Amino acid sequence: MKRFYPYFAILKEVKHLFALAVLAGVGYGVATGFGLPFMAEKVFPFIFGKEEIDLMTRIWVVSLVPLSFIARGITGYLNTYFINYCGAYVLEKIRTQLFDHFQALPHRFFQKYPQGELLSRSVSDAQILQENVTTVSNDLIKQPTTLFFAILLLVSQAITKPDLAYVLGCLLLIPICVLPIRHFGKKIQKRAKLMQEKTGDLSRALAENLSANREIRVFNLQEPEKQNFRTTIREIFASRMKVIKYHYLINPTVEIITSFGIAAAVLYASMKGLSLEDLMPAIMALYLSYEPIKKLGSIHTRTKQALASMDRIEEILNYPLEIEDPATPVPFDKVDGKVEFRKISFSYEPKQAALNNINLTVKPGEIVALVGPSGAGKTTFANLILRFFDPSDGHLLVDGTDIRNVTQADLRSQIAYVPQNPILFNDTVRNNILLGKSSATNLTPEEASVLACAKDFIEELPEGFDTQIGEKGNRLSGGQIQRIAIARALLRNAPILILDEATSALDAESESAIQKALEYLIQNKTVFIIAHRFSTISLATRILVFNEGHIIADGPHEEIIGTCDLYRRLHDSQK
Repeated sequence: MKRFYPYFAILKEVKHLFALAVLAGVGYGVATGFGLPFMAEKVFPFIFGKEEIDLMTRIWVVSLVPLSFIARGITGYLNTYFINYCGAYVLEKIRTQLFDHFQALPHRFFQKYPQGELLSRSVSDAQILQENVTTVSNDLIKQPTTLFFAILLLVSQAITKPDLAYVLGCLLLIPICVLPIRHFGKKIQKRAKLMQEKTGDLSRALAENLSANREIRVFNLQEPEKQNFRTTIREIFASRMKVIKYHYLINPTVEIITSFGIAAAVLYASMKGLSLEDLMPAIMALYLSYEPIKKLGSIHTRTKQALASMDRIEEILNYPLEIEDPATPVPFDKVDGKVEFRKISFSYEPKQAALNNINLTVKPGEIVALVGPSGAGKTTFANLILRFFDPSDGHLLVDGTDIRNVTQADLRSQIAYVPQNPILFNDTVRNNILLGKSSATNLTPEEASVLACAKDFIEELPEGFDTQIGEKGNRLSGGQIQRIAIARALLRNAPILILDEATSALDAESESAIQKALEYLIQNKTVFIIAHRFSTISLATRILVFNEGHIIADGPHEEIIGTCDLYRRLHDSQK
């Protein structure tokens, strides 16, 4: 149970409502564990006794029956309502913790875990954990209270009627009930973990299918996709049924064990010549004392299932951040744009260097093209400037300040970035462009769109700049998405600009127009251009040629075209 303490702590934030839920649960336990046997022992014998009683007394005594059930119903309702409120609050906090942690996790984390898997953990596993926290918190008060008052009544009966003392001996069966509970609990934890993993596979497959619907149709993959989905569904079904099998075996197992105790009590009572009237309250109290054992057994199995979900959630929450802000950050504004790489090396995997001992200085205002084959280290170079990763060795400085000494937010506020595959949000065109808005520019979204050659197609949209463009901008073409991303970068007007294949999705006419926009955009900025198109590289005043994590050439086009064979081959391949 210690592993649940951090999640129980969330309940402190709604402690008053939870206290009401607990009090209502205690009331329910008293009404159930003591009230119902009391009716059988005192109320019914009094009403049906041989003594004559007047009508008003009879009505008053009979009214205890509905009053008892009213108290039981109200306390049960209040307990359920407040527990569900607290449960929803816990779920909100767990999902918020996960979402907040996602914002700080390193780039490599998202390369390791599929989106569907993360969705499953944030939705399904968080739901299971929340249900367990609130159910356990509630029933650990409610069920022991019921058990306590049922046993209290048994003890009181044994004191007043010594012949009923044998009933207490039947409670010795309780330890036997624990054995199947523990046995089934172990099986449930194993099956529950497998079920949650398969649920993650299902979410991943669904997310992948929906995002790749064009490719699936183009390559006629509908049937294989259907088959894979059905296979995953069947595996989840099999795992779920095993969890259900063991979970619901607990109640009948406990009931069978307790039935022997009740049968022994009935046998003993018949041999002693006790009346059914004397026996029934004791039998009812005995039954009600076993009922909480079943519920507590159910809690045990739920806990085992929740532990499987907790493992998957904590795998995310405990994942090292890697990239963290300094405790005392250095002020970082009015940046000129000088970038220095000092003996920098970086590896995604051990013994596989993506960059190896890079030393160079880029002066403010330089326009640098990063050229080389795929996997040579160009994008890694840019990612280090953005601090998506920290170098394995060496230091990266901007204006003489190690970027590890400034906050990530301050660093990235000084950088405009246009990736090869920009992501637009399910919002209006205007708001997507305004994401880049900073105090460094007076441009409006309309003015930025003109410079990015985007205004014409935007105005042709149904609602112009106020058109909703869909998830990831799926209502726009690839070229239109990239032009909006360029408009966003124009609006940011940061001193450092990174263009990662920023014109790759544009046709020749649009690219020609954007070249002029880029000429405006790059003025008085330090620019890094990752490109395979030499029409874009032509903007550069300096070219870095990458190969297998090394910079093998550094200089203007006219110089390295004659000295670097790799660069010359790349250049000639586009003629």
